[in-house]
Amino acid sequence: MRRVASPPRANWQSKVEAGGLTWHTPGQPYWNESAFYEFTAREVDFLEAVTNELEQMSLAAVQHVIDNRLYAQMGIPATAVPLVETSWEAEPPSLYGRFDLAYCGDGSPKLLEYNADTPTSLLEAAVAQWYWLEEAHPGRGQFNSIHDRLIALWKELAPSLPGGRIDFCSANDLEDEMTVAYLLDTALQAGLAGSMFPIDQMGWDGARFVAPDDTPLTSVFKLYPWEWMVREEFGAHLGASGVIWVEPAWKMLLSNKGLLPVLWKLYPHHPNLLEAGWDAPDAGKAWVRKPLLGREGANVTLHQPGRDFETAGEYGAEGFVYQDLAPLKSFDGKYPVIGSWVIGHREGDAAAGIGIRESDTPITTNLSQFAPHLFD
Repeated sequence: MRRVASPPRANWQSKVEAGGLTWHTPGQPYWNESAFYEFTAREVDFLEAVTNELEQMSLAAVQHVIDNRLYAQMGIPATAVPLVETSWEAEPPSLYGRFDLAYCGDGSPKLLEYNADTPTSLLEAAVAQWYWLEEAHPGRGQFNSIHDRLIALWKELAPSLPGGRIDFCSANDLEDEMTVAYLLDTALQAGLAGSMFPIDQMGWDGARFVAPDDTPLTSVFKLYPWEWMVREEFGAHLGASGVIWVEPAWKMLLSNKGLLPVLWKLYPHHPNLLEAGWDAPDAGKAWVRKPLLGREGANVTLHQPGRDFETAGEYGAEGFVYQDLAPLKSFDGKYPVIGSWVIGHREGDAAAGIGIRESDTPITTNLSQFAPHLFD
């Protein structure tokens, strides 16, 4: 694995916009093709195998949380527990997730966290970097079957979606809206019907959830966190509405940082895990404190003996977990984190590709840039 400087394509802005990536420069560059990461085929095979194993370990951790009722420790409100348990037993449709891994080509990738409820950076991983590869480096490989795997999964899920329809919604945010628009497009390509609207335009008519035009909703993909949904005014109706929610409610356990101590308890000293727990380690160690329900690197404390680095934010009311520090290798002053995507939950065949976010600091935030990759 190495970082390679590369001249950006002429008119790259219009090219990534044509693929749907309209937020490439939100005040400062987000999409960055002035460099790319190059892997060997062996490294790609390794990342794929690690991702598949972590997926199965994470599903086992969900079962452990449910069996041992660790909800309060994970900041899950009691009102959400029936939603979690019912959806876990019913096995409703589930779409995707993204493992964030620390890896620099040496040693084993280390799991930093798992976002399996509302992961973003999907469009840039699935589409934007693929188009970049085809134009800038034709004939070379990329660990990226995300787009095709999404369409194939929608076709597989179609019989479980009433009327072959699924509607899509998100918060009123450009990145979220374009991510949902992309997912709607993959569903339409798979032969499904659907629409898209802001989640605050979803209604409740006293008996069921309805779209902005008052059409009853049967299946809904929501790019909106479950921990927010259950606290909304309509949250009390989520379980009795008859709506198939994608992602299902049990995904709130995977996107919770409390998953990290559970994994460490189940698989102590696993080569792809970092030691994690609920209590603060000794100040003489290097560790990271993360809020249970944090997002985009907010409210993270990176502790090293004698100094701390903290990010601001509004998270942490539900509690924190502590995780050993995984020193990220600096590539030309950038710290990359690999987002390894899973599509579906097939045992041994969930991994679908990677995207890379790189930062000027060891903490990945919403200001971190996306860099494409390839392999030989």
